[in-house]
Amino acid sequence: MILYITVAVVTALLASLVDNHPTRQSHTLTRQQLCNRVCLTAVFLILFFLSACRLNVGNDYAKYVEFMHLVNCDAYVPTEIGFNLLVKLIYGLSGYENFLLVFAFYSFVTVLFFLLAMYRQSDEFGLTFFLFMTLGYYFQTFSTVRYYLALALALYSMKFVLRKQWGRFVLLILLGAAFHKSLLVVIPLYFLASLPWKKWQLAISAVFCTTFLFMQDFYLKLVVFLYPTYEDTEYLEGGTSYISILRCAAVLFFAGIVYLMREREKKAGINGGETVTNIEEEKEWYRRFWFYTYLNLGAFVLYVFCSFLPIISRIGYYLMVSQIVFLPMLLKAVPDKKWRRFFRAGILVAAVLYFAMYLKKGANDGVLILPYKTFFFHEMVDILSDVT
Repeated sequence: MILYITVAVVTALLASLVDNHPTRQSHTLTRQQLCNRVCLTAVFLILFFLSACRLNVGNDYAKYVEFMHLVNCDAYVPTEIGFNLLVKLIYGLSGYENFLLVFAFYSFVTVLFFLLAMYRQSDEFGLTFFLFMTLGYYFQTFSTVRYYLALALALYSMKFVLRKQWGRFVLLILLGAAFHKSLLVVIPLYFLASLPWKKWQLAISAVFCTTFLFMQDFYLKLVVFLYPTYEDTEYLEGGTSYISILRCAAVLFFAGIVYLMREREKKAGINGGETVTNIEEEKEWYRRFWFYTYLNLGAFVLYVFCSFLPIISRIGYYLMVSQIVFLPMLLKAVPDKKWRRFFRAGILVAAVLYFAMYLKKGANDGVLILPYKTFFFHEMVDILSDVT
């Protein structure tokens, strides 16, 4: 636990030195740009090596080693073609079942795309990174490695949605779906979130959501059709997360407050103390605001009405991950400095408490990120194929 806290503190301090909107000078590398490169490289290396050097850390580490062994033996595994081909390639080049290198590859790509997404899309990289660490996103990459690679790509793909670069968006999602097919759900979900919804359309959508209450069998059959391996397993038991519901509700409430503040300042001809002159920037801000708002509203609806669906958190997280870029955006838009400090303090305290709760259950089944073990000092436990 001390190791994880130290890593979180050190990387958060390095991230706080990064300005992801630096003043640029032609043909000249500024001091801030140099600082950005050094700090980002240091953050990446720390996160990558901590993840890549782990051994049997993560809820399903041993299960993945078993899957890789079965892939190498040409046996059936319920994993996607991208995962299977990657294992075949690495095992073939290594000459033996080098599962450590497979995990290292996932660590490299996942951390890289998370950092790229945060750097290019956040209004304040330091705060976004702080939320990334304290809300558990990084440490959860130790488990369900295929899914968290897909989640990193989902966050990165949001910039293409906002720019309406649909071709790039779909291609990236299809690539990610080769490693975790659940990523395909973001194509319709992100598209719907990008639409300029009218009040009557939202009302119709609210009525549609009630079908989840009395058509559960139909939706479960649809899930089994899409995921045949879920049939007659514990995955169909469903469940929800009250913490996720609370998080979405809090973010939506904060978004409503900021929206009202901004509208009031807009009517007075002021935006954060400055006259509003750039209409395009205003349009861009509102486009981003509504996109992130609808994503969090969608997650809230899923957790409340669709708890019967298997692993609803996987779909919900594709929507909720936007919070780490949405909250800094909202905070920056608060016109009054005193209120901005108050809201910042509230966000930081809530994130630290969430992190403490997460680490407290770090050794529990379903998490298993504690204790930390590395292949430098520990041996891999026997997998199922070794004992049968």
